[in-house]
Amino acid sequence: MNPIIENIIGVSDMTDQIVASDLLISSKTGVFNYSVAITETASPEIRAVLRKHLEDAIDIHEQVSNYMMEQGWYLAYEPEAQIQLDLQNAQTALNIH
Repeated sequence: MNPIIENIIGVSDMTDQIVASDLLISSKTGVFNYSVAITETASPEIRAVLRKHLEDAIDIHEQVSNYMMEQGWYLAYEPEAQIQLDLQNAQTALNIH
């Protein structure tokens, strides 16, 4: 989105938040998929490779989660506040159109 338009409608920070949220969701999906794949393989060599990828995915998830918490975009320890933040973000997204 054009930076001028972002500033006019007040979503300049939201763009970074959306990218970080997508990355967080993707890394969580990766953790899940690697976990399932490990349980489905019979090869010790493949299992070792998948375990390494799983550890990397967990590290990425932790880094993104910490970044989002530092920015105030992910309130992991305050579920009610997170719900309110999600509702605000949804309303902002609806107001863009």
